[in-house]
Amino acid sequence: MAVLNIVMVEPEIPQNTGNVARTCAATGARLHLVGPMGFTIDDRKLKRAGLDYWHLLDITYYENLADFFAKNSGNFFYFSTKAPHIHSEVSYPDGCYLVFGKETAGLPEALLHENPDRCVRIPMISDARSLNLSNSVAIGVYEALRQWHYPALQCEGKLREFSW
Repeated sequence: MAVLNIVMVEPEIPQNTGNVARTCAATGARLHLVGPMGFTIDDRKLKRAGLDYWHLLDITYYENLADFFAKNSGNFFYFSTKAPHIHSEVSYPDGCYLVFGKETAGLPEALLHENPDRCVRIPMISDARSLNLSNSVAIGVYEALRQWHYPALQCEGKLREFSW
């Protein structure tokens, strides 16, 4: 099965992280949480947002961004409102990392500046500052999975009372 890695750098809002965890669990994506975080992992709001999906999650924790990069290598794509490329115009290879910054500041600008060809933006109107972080992650995850033809995901549902 193809591997998709989702990286949250210094997440601040537990509900967003819980929602991202649920997206990762439902899609088989791996979740990487890079500290420092604005909450503790046992936060009730975090657990509630992830509901009963925690057992489906492949999650790794890192002290900081330097720790993350010391332990991982590969194709990194940095999602930012400041990016020069559209997220759907990039080809995401197997094993890639979709990297998202914290809610209040995004990713460090130095990191973006050093990787201009790997910085992608989700289009939105000019008056909007940004999308919600968990929504942005979901958009990125499903674009990569769409390109891969949704490997190992169930692509057809069933009605309870009727047949298709």
